Amino acid sequence: MSFTIKIKGEHFVLHPTGAAYWVEQEVLLIADVHLGKVSHFRKHGSAVPVEAIKINFNKMDLLLKEFDPEHVVFLGDLFHSSINMEWDLFSNWVNGINNQIHLIAGNHDIISPLLYEDLGISVHEQVKAGEFLLTHHPQGEIQDFNICGHIHPGYKMKGPGKQLLKLSCFFLSEDQLILPAFGEFTGNYFLDPGEKEQVFAITGKEVILVN
Repeated sequence: MSFTIKIKGEHFVLHPTGAAYWVEQEVLLIADVHLGKVSHFRKHGSAVPVEAIKINFNKMDLLLKEFDPEHVVFLGDLFHSSINMEWDLFSNWVNGINNQIHLIAGNHDIISPLLYEDLGISVHEQVKAGEFLLTHHPQGEIQDFNICGHIHPGYKMKGPGKQLLKLSCFFLSEDQLILPAFGEFTGNYFLDPGEKEQVFAITGKEVILVN
């Protein structure tokens, strides 16, 4: 189950996949997919099942079917490193959809922008949309509301029997929304919310407000 929040009069649907859908602008926001990471690990001897490669694409297909967005904006680190077999899978995926795709380049995005542009993907350093600024890295002390990724935010929540649950989360402050990492095998950086910060944790197929 998704969780809808309102920021500056605009509605954002926080989805259990880790994506967010901006309702009024028909924009699907996805951060830190890190395509190619599974292939990179397998190449260097890690026992990661090849089926894991399909998970990211299956999740993206699910989101396109559910929201039918006009735009898909990747908030950086779309690919983990240089081109490998997952680039061909991504190219085929892009060629099979009709949505306008944008990439805000992140620190891992070392693939030439020309290759993205050949696929019809617009590459940006940042995107300003009304009162919102879309970036990869979190921005401080700006006038606009910042939506970003990069951090891979996580939250440690106590479960029954002193069990400690480590969950990916959306992290909301007064002037910023940090999206969780969308990709598989990406890890988390665990954050402690302050008084004016909210954590929306992903618990399997549900997004819940935990503070």
